[in-house]
Amino acid sequence: MRHTPRLQQLIEALRILPGVGPKSAQRMAFHLLHQDPEGARQISTAVQDALEHIRPCRQCRMFAEDELCEYCASPRRDSSLLCAVEGPADVMAIEHAAGYNGMYFVLMGHLSPLDGVGPEALGLSLLEERLKEGEVKELIVATNSTVEGEATAHYLAELGRRYAVGVSRIAHGIPMGGELEYVDSGTLAHALSGRKTL
Repeated sequence: MRHTPRLQQLIEALRILPGVGPKSAQRMAFHLLHQDPEGARQISTAVQDALEHIRPCRQCRMFAEDELCEYCASPRRDSSLLCAVEGPADVMAIEHAAGYNGMYFVLMGHLSPLDGVGPEALGLSLLEERLKEGEVKELIVATNSTVEGEATAHYLAELGRRYAVGVSRIAHGIPMGGELEYVDSGTLAHALSGRKTL
């Protein structure tokens, strides 16, 4: 059985969400149309409102409703520390777990030449301007430990050194509470090479 054109359009629209395949999108569409039409209206209104009022912070590229996000606008944060992350979810993870009180720069991705993602797509000219100003003393690179994340980290390190900014990388390796026998060899090798003196 084929769906009506509008139902098919709704299903395809839901599939753009990460981790949502055709069956999940179909189930969501049926649920919204049959069991929760008011919820569907709320989603529609919230998405439209967000698209109209949320934009990148002009300083760090985090989502904001004003020109500056809450982190960049706060006088209590340490502006000499700048943590570069791949996405807004990374900012939230650090905020909830780390006790970090510096500033952020959100790349909105990572370098990936095969996908056509170069330095300009990551807003690195804006980051370079911040480093040039001289207020940032340490650039903390908090990209993922993927091939692309490591390439991005290397590029950021070179950028920081160009402006005499100290560059550090978040630690990678054995998770707290992890047991060595269950850790994959790549993670273990990375942990050994990044060991520090006690």
